Amino acid sequence: MAALEFTDAVVRYGAATILGGATLSVETGAFVSIVGPTGCGKSTLLNLAAGLLAPSAGSVRSLGVEVSGVNRKAGYLFQGDSLMPWRNARDNVAAGPQFAGVPLGEARRQADVWLERVGLHGAGNKYPHQLSGGMRKRAQLAQTLVMDPPILLMDEPFSALDVQTRLMMENELLALWAGSGGPRKTVLFITHDLEEAISLSDRVVVLSAGPSTRPIAAFDIDLPRPRDVAEIRHTHAFQEAHARIWDVLRDEVLKTYRRNVAA
Repeated sequence: MAALEFTDAVVRYGAATILGGATLSVETGAFVSIVGPTGCGKSTLLNLAAGLLAPSAGSVRSLGVEVSGVNRKAGYLFQGDSLMPWRNARDNVAAGPQFAGVPLGEARRQADVWLERVGLHGAGNKYPHQLSGGMRKRAQLAQTLVMDPPILLMDEPFSALDVQTRLMMENELLALWAGSGGPRKTVLFITHDLEEAISLSDRVVVLSAGPSTRPIAAFDIDLPRPRDVAEIRHTHAFQEAHARIWDVLRDEVLKTYRRNVAA
């Protein structure tokens, strides 16, 4: 059973078609990245999977069940900050279990476990404004994972971080994904960075330039795991994968660029 199944999914806003018949299957336990030109509808695809957006036509299924309303099987890690500024890190992470009916003491215990797992041991009493960008992103990751969703939806989660912190967070994400102790979570990851996509993923899917975006190519990434995302980029196999994918992606990026210049 696929974790996520998009079948001829269409999204329209008035007369504009954002997604035009997108068909994509994401295998259970796989790490799949979506790349494409700016504004092509990558986040729209993620919002369909999250149930935050209903398709105008076609269907989206999650673990065999059609998505209708918010997808409770998926956790969503947003690009921007999702931490509540009036709560400290512990209570931000505890919020999800609390809202699900877990008593406050147990919710905080679960939060402490996940804060330690993401490298924030001892930072539970700090408020978001007291945390660095990397620490806030770790807290957001704990906030998502504490709910133990089988599917992770990630919308350019590390794009605002400096290069060094970003590489560290990518490695930490892979370690958490591989070392959860149970079945691997399915990850659908949106990024503008092709190197990031290849470094993290089992498969990279390329979306076409809009309008009427759709997946046009998928590439299996045959790189050994575990991976160091910085070191793997120097290998011949990585460079070959990059060249193959960029050969397709470049044409779509140029289409978007020329259309924007003409406009």
